[in-house]
Amino acid sequence: MSPREIAQIYVDIVRLEESLGPDQWQAKQEITALRSKYHDQLTNIFRGAGIVCADRFEAARKAFELVADPSHI
Repeated sequence: MSPREIAQIYVDIVRLEESLGPDQWQAKQEITALRSKYHDQLTNIFRGAGIVCADRFEAARKAFELVADPSHI
């Protein structure tokens, strides 16, 4: 999987999580677990592609940047 592909999946999961209402707590828990799983994959794929991320927040920020502008990273 390419960095762009994993970034798009991760961003889609984050956006889905943010769209859930407070009454959808069970779905939110499941999406949070899925986001964590994909975040690990995101970090690993970024590392493998030589994209350096100091921490998980930087990896998430770079994922959003990559999705917004594929030529950015």
